[in-house]
Amino acid sequence: MEAAAGPVALPSAATSRLPASVPIARPPAIVIAPDSFKGSLDAPGVCTAIASGLYRVWPDADVRARPMADGGEGTLDAVLAAVGSAGRRSLERVAGAAGDALDAPYGLLAGDGGPVAVIEIASIVGITDTAGMRAPVAARSTRGAGQLMRALLDRGVTRFMIGLGGSSTNDGGAGLLEALGFVLLDGAGRPVEPTPAGLATLARVDASRLDPRVAGADITVMSDVNNPLCGARGATAIFGPQKGVRADEVAPVDATLARFAALAEAAVGRNVAEHPGAGAAGGLGFALQLVGGRFASGAEVVADLIGLDAALDGADWAIAGEGRSDTQTLLGKAPLVVARRAARAGVPVTLLSGAIEPSAIPAIAPTFAGCFALPGGPSTLEACIAGAAVLLADRAEALARLFDAARNPQRAN
Repeated sequence: MEAAAGPVALPSAATSRLPASVPIARPPAIVIAPDSFKGSLDAPGVCTAIASGLYRVWPDADVRARPMADGGEGTLDAVLAAVGSAGRRSLERVAGAAGDALDAPYGLLAGDGGPVAVIEIASIVGITDTAGMRAPVAARSTRGAGQLMRALLDRGVTRFMIGLGGSSTNDGGAGLLEALGFVLLDGAGRPVEPTPAGLATLARVDASRLDPRVAGADITVMSDVNNPLCGARGATAIFGPQKGVRADEVAPVDATLARFAALAEAAVGRNVAEHPGAGAAGGLGFALQLVGGRFASGAEVVADLIGLDAALDGADWAIAGEGRSDTQTLLGKAPLVVARRAARAGVPVTLLSGAIEPSAIPAIAPTFAGCFALPGGPSTLEACIAGAAVLLADRAEALARLFDAARNPQRAN
């Protein structure tokens, strides 16, 4: 999408600390490493829009696009865009959050130790899936995620990278565990559904039928949250309301998950409910760690996969961003990881996000060489989402002219 020609107004800036005025004889090398703008552009699309604005100022710039993600929506796209021919996208028919069949995308990456499967939970039981969200949260399950893992195990895949952000479920990962072989029973020995409603009658967990191939699998659990499964910082209390858990349901649902976790841990002989990330994706982080998965920062894992450090080597400037920045940005989200790695490489990094929470600016500003949002004036959210590509290109051009003037003051005279 082409931006309109003509003068471009500088966006509002929270702060701006640009490098010393040292002329650059060669075209600048710029790393573009944004997360997706949810509901508007995926991360590769954000990179393309920003690059188009930079090329207006520097047609021969060395632009190094590295689409980022933190384990949530867009992780699969970012990884596949980065690895190119070393990865491929496939589909598997599995159950969505409400049980309806859907074609879940996943990626297979070539690796020295065999293929690596990249699974994005948001594409299976995502909060943006209208079919899944129509069902009450008490009736939603992560069964489809376990079905996908089992199908891949059947094809000889033993290495998994699973991104947990953006789920609509709050079942403690019971659905995934059931699909992998766990048996959930009530007091009369009858099977119960692996949903919050079903778990309310749970009396026993039998883990003896867990697929034995899971024990030999290498599972990396990617997330941008480190919450435990239960309690005041747990999955239900912190993330349940956005999925449909009412205020009066938080305590009983949390108690249900706590009982489920205790029974599941006893069945396996491993305690992980208090581990960082156990509360990610409505407790899916608990289930995956229970069967041996290792929790990791999603953004750090993606940064390694896409070669972010190599791209930053010798760069003059970097641009990070996300759909909305607030104080949670500093809790390990993609822009923070980009900023930290850029700082180690001695590269100034600017934040260019769809929106920035004004109250968060004092906390965010010291991390970046300028914090900028898309709206250049009064606008609606709908207009910003629809016009994100044009707005990003215009803001990138404005920032590039500011950066160029600071590095080469003689051009501004």
